[in-house]
Formats: sequence, structure tokens, C-alpha cells
Amino acid sequence: MPELPERLVVLYPVVVVGTLVWFTGFVVLGALRVFDTGGPASVWMWTCLAGGVLGLMGMGIMSWQRWARRRGSRSAQTGL
Repeated sequence: MPELPERLVVLYPVVVVGTLVWFTGFVVLGALRVFDTGGPASVWMWTCLAGGVLGLMGMGIMSWQRWARRRGSRSAQTGL
């Protein structure tokens, strides 16, 4: 079975875009709340912040795994 093209298996751009979407949602909902325009409940704002922070953590873990693979660590994941 042939391997998939690299553009289909690279996760980093997907995680970056997803993280930016979460942070954009946080900013928009925060602005709605600050300007008191009757925006959604604050739980959604904090959910967006949590999603953005988890995205940053995911980028850190992916970078860490990439670095481990480059230095030849046996415990590094392959295919990242």
C-alpha cells in the first residue's frame, strides 16, 4: 500500500488554524461581553480560551516529538 502524500498527513497547519479559530472566538465573545451587546454566555468565551490553550499545548507536543525524531530518539513517534 503506497504512503499518503505529505500534504495529507502534515498536522501542524491544521492545529495552527484550529488554535487561531479558538482564539478568534475568544476575542469575539470577549468583545461582545465587554460592550454588553447581549452576547452568548461567558461559558463559551472560556471554552474558546481553553481550546486555544490546548491547541498551543498540542503544538508544543508536536514540536517536541519532531525534535526527538530528528535527534534519533527511539521513543519518538514516527510519521510526524
